[in-house]
Amino acid sequence: MNSKRPVNLDLTTIKLPLPAYTSILHRITGVILFVGLAFLFWAFDSSLESEAGFNAVKETLQESAFAKFVLWGLLSALAYHVVAGVKHLLMDVGIGETLEGGLKGAQLTLVVSVILVVLAGVWVW
Repeated sequence: MNSKRPVNLDLTTIKLPLPAYTSILHRITGVILFVGLAFLFWAFDSSLESEAGFNAVKETLQESAFAKFVLWGLLSALAYHVVAGVKHLLMDVGIGETLEGGLKGAQLTLVVSVILVVLAGVWVW
């Protein structure tokens, strides 16, 4: 079969709709959470080993800007992932499946996520 359709291999020229970007970001935050869990489990294990370990983890989270940034990043990924997951669950039961509903859902996902990310930043810092 000889197809005469044009083939666009330049991914930078493809325009995706907003719901596609929110879905891709949902997958990315899932990977971030999976990797971040290793660090959280390590800190949790260290804090439970002894009083000195607990104090070390506590001091690190209170004084290290990098540790606060990582914690804020993980909380931000969790917030977005939960909000986008709820949007996906609503779509699974038939709410927001239309093009207009998908766009509104993506916009609402981003707005709620930004609010939660800012609140997480205020809480961590």
